[in-house]
Amino acid sequence: QVRLQESGPGLVKPSQTLSLTCTVSGGSITTNYYYWSWIRQPPGKGLEWMGAIDYSGSTYYSPSLKSRTSISRDTSKNQLTLQLSSVTPEDTAVYYCARGSPASNEYDYWGQGTQVTVSS
Repeated sequence: QVRLQESGPGLVKPSQTLSLTCTVSGGSITTNYYYWSWIRQPPGKGLEWMGAIDYSGSTYYSPSLKSRTSISRDTSKNQLTLQLSSVTPEDTAVYYCARGSPASNEYDYWGQGTQVTVSS
């Protein structure tokens, strides 16, 4: 059973960088040919795919967020990291990590999500 757990600060000030970690257990993030995505859901809105990192470490980003987003991994800890720079209140959302990619639009494992609020 693969498990994903997001962690990070629940409150970030405007203009700062949001940093979240996703710890994966029950499976390796380097296993062929899985993709690991970050997805968010602002209040009252639908899910938005932000980006992904694949089993080889290649990264993929949503065009609308590419200039502010960085996804990396620590294979020794089996962790993924999301960084979103220059945040505004519009970045307030529940942030999820999930296994899967937008190409297939299929995500078979999800973390429980973590609420991030951008406010001064």
